[in-house]
Amino acid sequence: MPRLTDTNNGMKHSSPRFAAIAEQGTILRVQVGSGLHGTAIQGQDDRDEMGICVEPADYVIGLSRFEQYIYRTQPEGVRSGPGDLDLIVYSLRKWLRLALQGNPTVLLPLFVPESEIVTINDLGRELRARPELILSRVAGRRFIGYLRSQRAGMLGERRHTNRPELIEKYGFDAKYAMHMVRLGVQGVELLETGRITLPIPEPWLGWLRELRQGRHTKDEALAAADELEARLEKLLTSSPLPERPDHDRANAWLVETYQQAWAAS
Repeated sequence: MPRLTDTNNGMKHSSPRFAAIAEQGTILRVQVGSGLHGTAIQGQDDRDEMGICVEPADYVIGLSRFEQYIYRTQPEGVRSGPGDLDLIVYSLRKWLRLALQGNPTVLLPLFVPESEIVTINDLGRELRARPELILSRVAGRRFIGYLRSQRAGMLGERRHTNRPELIEKYGFDAKYAMHMVRLGVQGVELLETGRITLPIPEPWLGWLRELRQGRHTKDEALAAADELEARLEKLLTSSPLPERPDHDRANAWLVETYQQAWAAS
């Protein structure tokens, strides 16, 4: 297994012990990334996966901690290429904290189609069946923040870009542009309906794929993102989703789920 960095109480997130915890405790593992959204270009993309696991009791009430396990085909500092795997498996506790904050990527396992599920058990099915436990208008603010981050990357407002070849080819980073608009599309759908359709439905899917291939201009991408961001701003007050998640209810479910998992093991 390739060497990875990051430590947790002196232990690498990619250590064999963390790998075993992730594998044995996984309740849900799915594909995420461009392959899930439908925006991948054949022969150009790696495969991104996200898992959620229940770690052993001694990693919750003892001194040791498990928050996530990370695996990459490529070593640190090397960009993933076609066919490579990037996997992150969160502890259920960490995943739920991020999901309650409305993290756009972390919310995806709630909505992936059955065909993109790698592993699932009864607890994973229960989690997917209860999005109302997690979703709120708070997610809208996070989608706006992520959209703006992608815009900054596209406009070169960050110190560097990982994709100078796209700038040379198209005059701008078309992948940043695609993700910028995608986040607006999905954020609006989530706040309007409480769901994210995956892969992205037409007509947006075709438009986003064209954008990624430089067939729309930077100005077109910015105009689309500006319109979607404005809709998101309005939905922060008009969405049918609750203003904030019910943390007490989510916490009660989390405690019960850990107890069930530990009893079963």
